[in-house]
Amino acid sequence: MGSHASPPGRRKSAAQRSYGGPDAQRVMDAMRAIVQRLRVSSRACERQLGVSSAQLFVLQQLDQAAAASIAELAQRTLTHQSSVSVVVTRLAERGLVARRASLEDARRTEIALTPAGRALLRRAPRTVQAELIAAVDRLPADERRGLAQSLTTLARALGAGDEAPPLFFDGDEARSGTGAGDHEES
Repeated sequence: MGSHASPPGRRKSAAQRSYGGPDAQRVMDAMRAIVQRLRVSSRACERQLGVSSAQLFVLQQLDQAAAASIAELAQRTLTHQSSVSVVVTRLAERGLVARRASLEDARRTEIALTPAGRALLRRAPRTVQAELIAAVDRLPADERRGLAQSLTTLARALGAGDEAPPLFFDGDEARSGTGAGDHEES
């Protein structure tokens, strides 16, 4: 009486089916928590500073040292060159970074903060991206390797592993309509 168990031979209803069990629940909860933290941080960054969290992350990397190239900056931000190039273009348009041909190799473009970029950084909090990278770096090597392998497998299973992903919350959400409340500066 009152039992929700299906009689032998009957299929469970959709409401009775469990998807993945407690491990899947923990994975989903952790992913939601991380994405929520990134989203809240991104919105706060936009409101406070008028730049996306991706732009702030790039500015903070440049505050540590100018970049000798887009490739170097991509390596420092742990992302693809094309993503960093888009963010640097937006920052240059706003006068927060300057690009110039390298004195050593004119084919390379050096990127550095401008005084306006430095002034913005004085008001800026640490990005969640930087916190996330530091947290991953603190994991024991075997856990970090396992996490990397599992997340890569998951991304590929979702069909997301074949293209170069952008920096977190680089402002493209507003144009694609996926970032509720996020907006992109022109």
